[in-house]
Amino acid sequence: MIFGSISYLNLLPFQLFLKRHLKSNAAKMSFRYKRAVPSQINKALRRREVNAAFISSVASRNATCTDLGIIANKKVYSVLLIEGEKQDDPASATSNQLSQILGLEGKVLIGDAALKYYLDGGEAIDMAEAWYNKTGLPFVFARLCYNNHGRYIRQLAKGFASQRVRIPQYILKRESAKRGITPNQLAWYLEHIHYEMDWKAKRGLKKFLQASRQ
Repeated sequence: MIFGSISYLNLLPFQLFLKRHLKSNAAKMSFRYKRAVPSQINKALRRREVNAAFISSVASRNATCTDLGIIANKKVYSVLLIEGEKQDDPASATSNQLSQILGLEGKVLIGDAALKYYLDGGEAIDMAEAWYNKTGLPFVFARLCYNNHGRYIRQLAKGFASQRVRIPQYILKRESAKRGITPNQLAWYLEHIHYEMDWKAKRGLKKFLQASRQ
């Protein structure tokens, strides 16, 4: 099985869960990773170069997906728009589309670079907050989808949703050092990320996908 992997901080809890799961269930199946940015992982799943991945919600319309996602209720701090000349983020699909739906003009910045920009005092519009102000709903940035090994992926999703993943201090320190932020900032950021899609998140996703068609 090949799993599409994105190295953004918002997926750190799931990556730790997956690593622990595979360690205790190593005999179940061969497991490999394909690492890339979101826009590339979207294409890889569609072309069946990977069997499962968190893909951009705008690319999940016709995919088979679980109820796991990357979800923000109000602010997310890692999907920003810096007002000015229009400039899409080549790593993104959903966020570029969201900026158009919100009628925002400027530079789209996502992921760890956006979080670092915010923490360093940069001024920008938080697009999850702008979506919430417009709709009163959470925003779903990505969904865990698959094209094979469906039963196994659904079990993974259920297992992750049923527990809270604790991140050891040594991992917090290691990951924060990679990105030039403090362990406290990393832990604070993850408090704003949700993974299990409730009815509000599903409603927000439906509204976004309808708007993206237009």
